[in-house]
Amino acid sequence: MSINADAQTVTGTKDKDYNIIWFVEACLSNALRLETYVQDAEKDGDSDLADFFRRAQGESRKGAEQGKELLAQRLGK
Repeated sequence: MSINADAQTVTGTKDKDYNIIWFVEACLSNALRLETYVQDAEKDGDSDLADFFRRAQGESRKGAEQGKELLAQRLGK
């Protein structure tokens, strides 16, 4: 049995839906972690690095929103 088959058996969730849920969680977790990095860069007076992490954080939020929208569409079927 493959790992994916085990995940579906254990969670009761289709692999593709589980993968979207995982992706959303990973994006949101990344956005939270990046907030710490932004604050660290600001404390060190490194505005370029803080801006870089803010942009990355924005992309993580965007990915989470897109994943949530896709999941809602798929679960609504």
